[in-house]
This record gives sequence, structure tokens and C-alpha cells, in this order.
Amino acid sequence: MHISAKADYAARALVELACDTSRPLTCEAIAASQGIPFRFLKSVVGELRRAGLVRSQRGCEGGYWLGRTAEEITLLDVVRAVDGEVITLRGEPLAGLDYPGPAHGLPSVWRSVEERAAEILSGTTVAQLVRSGDRVATA
Repeated sequence: MHISAKADYAARALVELACDTSRPLTCEAIAASQGIPFRFLKSVVGELRRAGLVRSQRGCEGGYWLGRTAEEITLLDVVRAVDGEVITLRGEPLAGLDYPGPAHGLPSVWRSVEERAAEILSGTTVAQLVRSGDRVATA
């Protein structure tokens, strides 16, 4: 299985934003805190903004905020915002995948893997990740 750098960075940025909702955070601050390349993060945050997962504020006090509450943002939302599909095969969605002969049953296995992954991702919110991070930090 492959989790894209975009999905990983996007999730980490959202968790960072959810930790302190009292002020907007800049991409520079998020990148520094999470050890993410700034230029790559800037493009990922743009995709999150277009998906409504973050909102931006311009000006000297500007930066990014969560676009919805941390309880309302799932990892499935994040993956779909930056990657489109949960799982692809050679860059193509699994929906129309079909093999001839003895391999005919394989696409249904790949689709089952995708369904299970989507189930796990949709059941995990940014808020849960923040809470699990809090337990680790205080343990």
C-alpha cells in the first residue's frame, strides 16, 4: 500500500492547525513544526483550502485556520482532497478494473481493500488525532 506524501503532509498540517484554534498559523510555522518542505506544503494547503478543509486569512496577522471543526474532518476527507481516490492501481481508479481468465477475481479483492481503508479513514477524525497526540505528549 502507498500513502502519498501529500496525504501525510495534509493530515499533519490539519492536526497542527487543530492544536491551536485561537490564531491562524502560517505555512512557514506548520512546515517548521512538522519538518515538512515549505514549498510542497504550500501547494498541499492550497488543495485543502479548495476542498474547504482550511480557510485563509490575509495580512500581517494572516495564516490558515481549520475550515470545519476538527471533529468534522476525517482522514478520508483529507485523502480525497489531495489524492482524489483512496487507492489507485497504476494511477487509475479501481472502479472499472477488470481482468480476464484466472485473475478475474483479483479486482474485487483490490476494491475490498479500498473499502476497508476508506472505512478506517472515515472513522478517524483530526480531533481524535489531536487527542491521541495529547496522551503521548503527557505520558
